Amino acid sequence: MKKILMRGGLTAVVLAGMLTFLYAAHSATATSQKNADASALFDQHCDSCHGKDGQAKTFKAKFNHARNLTDSKWQAEVTDERLFNSISNGKGKMPAFRKKLSEAQINDLVAYVRRLKK
Repeated sequence: MKKILMRGGLTAVVLAGMLTFLYAAHSATATSQKNADASALFDQHCDSCHGKDGQAKTFKAKFNHARNLTDSKWQAEVTDERLFNSISNGKGKMPAFRKKLSEAQINDLVAYVRRLKK
């Protein structure tokens, strides 16, 4: 009886380990896909002004006074809520994206902008 319980306990541990591994693999894949989606959104809607690297070194950026999104001082001062509102409602010459993008997509862009910090 003791051997059966030990085997059952070992089986439960192995099963829990496998489930944890599968969940982690799924989460990593989902995160990777989300990052790719946010990168594509940035490329489609933002990089013409903010540049591919977010440093706003394009001619259009200079003309429109686009923000350097990699600036660590600015990143430290701006909240996620403010980023979300700027993307949603526009700011200055930046257009509003609330009708073009979902809330989830805007949240993904906020997270993407955070990753641009130098």
